[in-house]
Amino acid sequence: MSRLTRRAFTGSALALAAALTACSTESSSSDDGGAGGDGAGTGAATSVDHAFGTTELPATIDVITTVAWANHEVPLALGVVPAGMAAANFGDDDSNGMLPWVEAELEELGAEAPTLFDESDGIDFEGVADTAPSVILAAYSGLTQEDYDTLSEIAPTIPFPDVAWGTSWRDMITANAAGMGRPEDGAALITQLEEQIATAIAEHPAIEGKSVMFLTHVDTSDLSTVNFYTAHDTRTMFFEDLGMTIAQSVKDASAETDQFSSSVSAERADVFDDVEIIVTYGDETLVEALQADPLLSQMPAVRNGAVVHLPGNSPLGTAANPTPLAIPYILEEYLVELERAADASA
Repeated sequence: MSRLTRRAFTGSALALAAALTACSTESSSSDDGGAGGDGAGTGAATSVDHAFGTTELPATIDVITTVAWANHEVPLALGVVPAGMAAANFGDDDSNGMLPWVEAELEELGAEAPTLFDESDGIDFEGVADTAPSVILAAYSGLTQEDYDTLSEIAPTIPFPDVAWGTSWRDMITANAAGMGRPEDGAALITQLEEQIATAIAEHPAIEGKSVMFLTHVDTSDLSTVNFYTAHDTRTMFFEDLGMTIAQSVKDASAETDQFSSSVSAERADVFDDVEIIVTYGDETLVEALQADPLLSQMPAVRNGAVVHLPGNSPLGTAANPTPLAIPYILEEYLVELERAADASA
């Protein structure tokens, strides 16, 4: 991965956000980089539609708190440090509760880490309340109706737009930026990320058009089912951003459910004969186990060794789940792995 590229992106993103903020009547004039600081909305109240209805926002948003995976990356990318956010529980290589791109952004902003919520047993409602938020951002989440109702008693809350854990990175930015009172800045951030993705994939033409599926965490002690993320999941959606295609077999299976994951019996693994590349979590021993299995080894991607195995104990393990700060930080490393698998599939 390139730190130079990451820092260059951060600098330009913050400069763009600052320029938009300067001409926005919905921005705060504070520039201290603290929790809920520069960029929190101060314009007229707005509303945001979502899966549970509509959230009316306050006219002044001076403290922003986020829950669930990665929602804090939207305010951080727009120069705002949330008062509290979920601690990273996957891919955290130094066990400090933050992924490296989040640490890098806080360093760029000259800010300390906000309050970190332990969500291993669910939302920390008490911790959220202690931050006294003006608004709670959770556009990428699996909030239940009960979770949403409880959070809404604390502050106006922005949950997922349609499907639990099925919010694309664009929609996450759009919804969370709207919840901050900064929809224009969210749109500008999306454009900038799209440009960076286009530049990066142009250097890896071998992956273009390849059909892909993403297996969930594979238990090598029980290979009786093929568990995979559906076309409703952000990991799978991201393949299309990279110029690849979601395998038609995965699309067909996804049409039968509104869940972000599904499964079929290993005896029916041949339905995935159109899959050229498999992405999953694990290491080389996982690939060996798949290739040794009499049923799963018949899948072309397994047979050819066209498998990207992302280590769950390192930041690369989160690479396939696109988020605003992770995309520019680790995209190149992910593309290298996908290109290796594409070459094996040929």
